Amino acid sequence: MAKRTLSTEGAVDIAVRLVDERGPAGLTLSAVAAEAGVATPSLYKHVSNLAELRALVSARVVAEIADRVGAAAIGRAADDAIRACMHAWRDYVKERPHRYAAMIQHPEPHTNSAGERLLDIVFGALRAYGLDAADTVHATRCVRAAVHGFTVLEAEGGFGLPENLDDSFDLMIAMVIAGLRART
Repeated sequence: MAKRTLSTEGAVDIAVRLVDERGPAGLTLSAVAAEAGVATPSLYKHVSNLAELRALVSARVVAEIADRVGAAAIGRAADDAIRACMHAWRDYVKERPHRYAAMIQHPEPHTNSAGERLLDIVFGALRAYGLDAADTVHATRCVRAAVHGFTVLEAEGGFGLPENLDDSFDLMIAMVIAGLRART
């Protein structure tokens, strides 16, 4: 590949594409450098190390999820908003399973703004339930845990029984919503 000008954003673009093609384990500095047509040491002008590149990829993934979930929540409230948010999150994971698997699950400095935006969206979806601040945090954790657990199991083929997964997902959402209603 011909040598070209590289930036941090360009390195992340390449890294995300590599993750999509090869999975999270396929993301290496040498692979990004090869795709960019530069020597591996040239990447250090744009990222400190592989850990920082992984954090930047994670930040991109969180931002993409926030965009999807936010678009789904617009104009919706309570049950309808929670249902739309959870479906949007699942749809993202189904479309981009390797990206989702590459996402760092604990807060990183690079993901703070995107993570805060995602939290704000879920908090907004929960507002109609009239929860206090602490219960809103608890409910947000439950929504995240439910959709994350289901989608990771689904992406990894963890559901072996023949029943329809869409029906199971809808039941899980109904259970989350029933729990939210019970708190109000």
